[in-house]
Amino acid sequence: MTRQVIRTNLAPAPVGPYNQAITSSGRMVFVAGQIALDPSTAKVVGENVAQQTEQVMANVKAILTAAGAKLQDVVKTTVFLADMNDFAAMNAVYAQYFDAATAPARACVQVSRLPKDVLVEIECIAAIESSAT
Repeated sequence: MTRQVIRTNLAPAPVGPYNQAITSSGRMVFVAGQIALDPSTAKVVGENVAQQTEQVMANVKAILTAAGAKLQDVVKTTVFLADMNDFAAMNAVYAQYFDAATAPARACVQVSRLPKDVLVEIECIAAIESSAT
């Protein structure tokens, strides 16, 4: 799988752990939006956005692993926040999972409501080497 970070000075520089664009080849993995559910209890965990983001990222990582992918294979994420004022706290946790130099492209939006009234939901797309058939 090839993965290349795209950067241009003709567009705004990233203001967080993400890049303007990523090109990639390989098999695509589309991870559905994950919320802060404990997989063993199916209950929401975390009282604040930082704690919930930790659980969300653990869920994303588990799904990627099951698909034969790693966080480094993620080329695009979308972050949904119930309150954009939580951006800095979410971003601080998110940055622990993605190195700013190679981080995926990202969008972050505030939404009016998320499932189970959680504070954050993250979906992603990864590209991994195609398996031989």
